[in-house]
Amino acid sequence: MATEVVKRLINVDEYHKMAEMGILKPDDRLELIQGEIYEMSPIGSKHAGIVNKLAGLLNELFKNKAVTGVQNPVQIDDRNEPEPDISLLKYRSDYYSSAHPVPADVLAIIEVSDASIRFDKDVKLPLYATHRIPEYWIIDLESNRIEVYANPKEGTYTSIQRYLPGEEITLMDQKLPVNEVLLLS
Repeated sequence: MATEVVKRLINVDEYHKMAEMGILKPDDRLELIQGEIYEMSPIGSKHAGIVNKLAGLLNELFKNKAVTGVQNPVQIDDRNEPEPDISLLKYRSDYYSSAHPVPADVLAIIEVSDASIRFDKDVKLPLYATHRIPEYWIIDLESNRIEVYANPKEGTYTSIQRYLPGEEITLMDQKLPVNEVLLLS
């Protein structure tokens, strides 16, 4: 009797155990998505600069109102633990030291995309919409624009806005100049 080959997916607990046992190294750039481990592309200098700039801006704007996570895990569910470039989280005085944030803690997730643009749109976008992440930003380095996806409903975002240099984005009643985010000014 022939049997079909079945993919063996892992859960977040197994993923963490692999790290504890040294199978996954601390310096590995990995994310658990849909039960599969993905190796993320290396971070270029412009990508890193934008993440640093944006983290600084968000820390200033939302001091004691929100926590800014930089490439830290967000436990979406039992099979998904991405490490977005930026996660803006509800304020907690322990800064999420007792447990990774879950979707209910997330105000916005931001990805800086160059080589990862297809993955960020085709895989992460529906994942975040399905789990009702309120806002998902894709900072598209190739096109020099920021796409903001909002109002998740039934696995998709009902609002999509694109911002270009010279425009401003509003996040939690605070304005962010696109030029500043993209390091153009």
